Amino acid sequence: MCLHLSVSRSGYYAWLQRGVSKHARTDKILGERIALLHKRSEGRYGSPKIHEALKQEGVRVGKKRVARLMKEAGLKARVDRVYRRQNKSRAFFKGLKNRRRELSKPSKINQHWSSDVTYIRVGNKWGYLAVVIDLCSRKIVGWALSNRLDTDLTMLAITKAVRSRKPKQGLLFHTDRGREYCADRVRHYLSGIGVMQSMNRPGHCTDNAEVESFFKTLKGELIKDAFIGSLVQPEEKLRRYIDYFYNRTRLHGSIGYISPIAIEKQQI
Repeated sequence: MCLHLSVSRSGYYAWLQRGVSKHARTDKILGERIALLHKRSEGRYGSPKIHEALKQEGVRVGKKRVARLMKEAGLKARVDRVYRRQNKSRAFFKGLKNRRRELSKPSKINQHWSSDVTYIRVGNKWGYLAVVIDLCSRKIVGWALSNRLDTDLTMLAITKAVRSRKPKQGLLFHTDRGREYCADRVRHYLSGIGVMQSMNRPGHCTDNAEVESFFKTLKGELIKDAFIGSLVQPEEKLRRYIDYFYNRTRLHGSIGYISPIAIEKQQI
């Protein structure tokens, strides 16, 4: 056996006579205490809480040692994942990739649109604004306001944009992965009029940077520090801001310090 373990006979016999080390003995006592605390918590405590419980009892021990002893004893917190991966979801989003990245920037209006929803404080509640932007001219081509964040809101903004612009088939419509844009109702409507849907990559909010930039501008120039008591107030303010200032006269640095309407007149 000594030959198999690559140890000397004298070393083996010395080990036999040495007995259990002090560290091993304290590990055994500590392990029993940890098991008791874990049982008392009905399996709810993981190593951080067990460590804190020992600390409150006056037991000085490192967090890593508690974690090691719990792992060796097979003790862990009784938890459940709040979010579960769904194979159906993965397959669904595989078919809705970021098509914007595959294409060059739009050179004309009604080639690429982008849409998103933002929150607006209304009294002690929230209002929701959905917008659709033409990525060539940066014009807001459709928008809608509601006290509910749902598909009705996004559909209203989209249908307003379609009615006012009458885009040809092949238009790219880009959004984030929100349920308001993944809904069958939205997808079927867009595919029915020949619109190609595109969505952000997971964790890449910058894929929809133009709309995020508009929301930042809107809140800084119109909404910041303004008390809004009901949806009637912001709707009129938004109409004046979007339709008469932002689209018609505001100078946009990203398109050469001219207005979206001016860009579109150049293409007529």
